[in-house]
Amino acid sequence: MTASAIVQVEGHIIDSLILAKILDVIVESGADYRMLDFEVGRSHTDPSHARIELHTQTHEALAQLLEDLHPHGAHPVDEPDARLEAAPSDGVLPVGFYSTTNLPTSVKIEGRWYDVDRDEMDCALVVDGDAVRNTPMSKVRRGERVVIGVAGVKVIPLEKPREVTPGESFAFMTSEISSEKPKGLLVAEVARRIQHIKAEGGRLLLVAGPALIHTGSGPDLARLVREGWVDVLFAGNGFATHDIESALLGTSLGISVKEGVPDEGGHANHLRAINEVRRWGSIRSGVESGELHAGVMYECVRAAAPFVLAGSLRDDGPLPDVITDVMAAQDAMRGQLDGVRVALMLASTLHAIATGNLLPASVETYCVDINQAVVTKLADRGSHQVLGIVTDVGLFVSQLTSHLCD
Repeated sequence: MTASAIVQVEGHIIDSLILAKILDVIVESGADYRMLDFEVGRSHTDPSHARIELHTQTHEALAQLLEDLHPHGAHPVDEPDARLEAAPSDGVLPVGFYSTTNLPTSVKIEGRWYDVDRDEMDCALVVDGDAVRNTPMSKVRRGERVVIGVAGVKVIPLEKPREVTPGESFAFMTSEISSEKPKGLLVAEVARRIQHIKAEGGRLLLVAGPALIHTGSGPDLARLVREGWVDVLFAGNGFATHDIESALLGTSLGISVKEGVPDEGGHANHLRAINEVRRWGSIRSGVESGELHAGVMYECVRAAAPFVLAGSLRDDGPLPDVITDVMAAQDAMRGQLDGVRVALMLASTLHAIATGNLLPASVETYCVDINQAVVTKLADRGSHQVLGIVTDVGLFVSQLTSHLCD
């Protein structure tokens, strides 16, 4: 018994290599195909269109192929309505639930397409009347209608238009991870993109790891906050602790930030910094009382730039501002994403991946780390929009600050 279906795809499918990826998936599945229609857009802005007839040996193989083609934007011509099932209990999804991507998504209900409220990967789609919510598993409630399978769900894959202008796309890098390209050129391009997005009213999210303070980048980051480039900060207990330690004691993890030598008894300096903040009651209280007078966290308070400090098992203290409930931390991070159009992930693995899981693909995302594995992990987790720059983060931040602030 054989099975067949006709799928269609539309957009900048040639320049973005979407059509090539679709054909690769079909061939690798062992299916046969026939190109029914293929119309190339006449201008640089016109989309291209293709219809492909698929043939597989079994209905099961066809269903699997359609599921594999789904993330690339290839959908059946006669797309049925989405299938819905009630959640069996709070925090539990029906078997076969649709797992979201970070791409723009819409759902077909009673013959009409409805856009999903926001884009976030690894969630479920909950239908409530005419609204379709992207909902984390833990937030689903018993009886809510959940989308099952890929039928009736449409995504729009990432595209690269045929003609790129500096103000339209961050496609200046031709590979996802850059380790050998001229770093000065890349930093200048990132700075130009940030300037363009900020001029349009977009917000910049900074995701920062403690190595930024260890490498002496704290003053540059503080300047970026002070001069209005950073709108929101995501970090952990370590980053905030060492930033405050450097402001109070001149060390980061016990090492002098000016001289680079261990401070006598400095192994306990981060604990002393945490203790001071706990004595104040909060970071904000330390700033308002005059106890904390410098650093990135100080500038965030002064500039009214919100920050979310998410805790982990390895935290000392922690600082009173750290959210130790990981689900509450996720919600706090989600609450700060409105208007974010560019994200800088600097020397952070866990927080970069956690943030990448929450960001829609439309957010320009730059991950800078000396370890190429960090940016590879982000892409492997589904954050395909991430452009990685493998370099010393201290030098990157210094050059970026010069471009934006001098």
